[in-house]
Amino acid sequence: MTKPSNCAAVAMFTGKANCPYYAKAELLADYLQTNLPSFRVHKITQHPDKWEWLHDICETNGWKHSQSPIIWRELLDRGGKGQLLGGLNDFLEYSQKFYGITSMMLSDEMLAIAEENLQAHLEIVKEDEEIKSLINPMQIWITSASAPICYHLIPLLANGEVFGMTTEISIHLLDTEQFKEMLRGIVMEAEDMAFPLLRSISEHTKTDQAFIDADVIIVLDDVLLNLEVQSLENYIREVSEICQVYAPLIEKNAKSEVKVISSGKTFANLKATMLRMYGPSIKPENIIAISTSWESAAKAMLARKLNMNTAGVKDVIVWGNITGSNYIDLSHAKLYGYECAIRGPPNFQRPLLNMIYDSEWIHSELVSAQSTLSSRVSRCKGMLPAHAVASVLRYWYHGSPSEEIISVGILSEGQFCIPEEIIFSMPVRLQNGNWEAMTELEINETTQKVLWRLAHELVQEKLVALKEINEMHPYEAE
Repeated sequence: MTKPSNCAAVAMFTGKANCPYYAKAELLADYLQTNLPSFRVHKITQHPDKWEWLHDICETNGWKHSQSPIIWRELLDRGGKGQLLGGLNDFLEYSQKFYGITSMMLSDEMLAIAEENLQAHLEIVKEDEEIKSLINPMQIWITSASAPICYHLIPLLANGEVFGMTTEISIHLLDTEQFKEMLRGIVMEAEDMAFPLLRSISEHTKTDQAFIDADVIIVLDDVLLNLEVQSLENYIREVSEICQVYAPLIEKNAKSEVKVISSGKTFANLKATMLRMYGPSIKPENIIAISTSWESAAKAMLARKLNMNTAGVKDVIVWGNITGSNYIDLSHAKLYGYECAIRGPPNFQRPLLNMIYDSEWIHSELVSAQSTLSSRVSRCKGMLPAHAVASVLRYWYHGSPSEEIISVGILSEGQFCIPEEIIFSMPVRLQNGNWEAMTELEINETTQKVLWRLAHELVQEKLVALKEINEMHPYEAE
């Protein structure tokens, strides 16, 4: 056995709370600490049901030890792994050899103290849980968390700008087992960034435990769309099956006021619609789809045309199927800070259509640019859609800018003569945790015809999804 050095050292004592050998070892350690000025003790009492962590610590340090207690020395000025002393008998031998001190505690005393240790440990655990319950962080779940958008979204959620600078959050990353190592890497990197408001971040690969106590659920699941490989109906079936798994779990595990956001590159509207159908107890107003990526891309294209800052382009509306057929409406768009012959204060605005004198560009190139915008949005590496999700969440909790139009996919209740029971992107304002469709906006006859066509496509998409599921589960359909 190695003789103790003169450098600073701490003896680490860990054992089961109800272990009599741990009780004997810790009392001897307390005596040594009281009487030897250079002897320091740190005790870690474990619940008997949580002793499996011993295997991990031994594997990390290359030790061989299987019983309670385990004792080792941490050399404070050397770094690296500690020096294993062993169990109770090893510590008794160590104490006798180097300090001439041992313990004569009898078995009955050891058992009595072990019982006291267990009760004290249970009380401490209960107190810790009560304290933690007083500070209840917001629980955020992100599905398909290996997607690039999640990597960019985490810092936006954790820096305090979305939910507030006094709101702590816990983030849960959910994906399949094959992405476990990737999720673990994201967790470690987020922990290294030490966000003050990020209480915890964890990875999950077991679907049945998903969405426990969720306040916010961000659904990023996508399908790799390639119509040359399989039909659109098959892809719709995949999306429906995902939602058929998620929706009951949300109903079972999440909080009653949970907010669900559908994002991603494919079938954003359909995912929200299917979650609504398969989760009837989820509040319909709490399920939305994100249109903001399209808004931002369209504003950037217009700003380049006008040679101005993108932030000055406001009130561009995205109608319809966010990740499918949609319509970019400029009839209400405004420009702020645009350099022209007429100047005004910062809140001075001009109608966008009055500032673009090239009407041919509006009626031809902008329409043809729809495919260009679709390509730009679908090729995004993650920053743009992550910013879109974070922005809408911030508006949802703290309100959208006054008098500004925001496009969000919401459950239609017949607004703008759109059929009910489909998720349709339309102009909204968000206040006090709720959204309201801006039905006071006037739309012309041409736009109304476009909305009917887009709504028809979404209705057909929903019917295909129902047909596919009914064919797979005919008894459930009945």
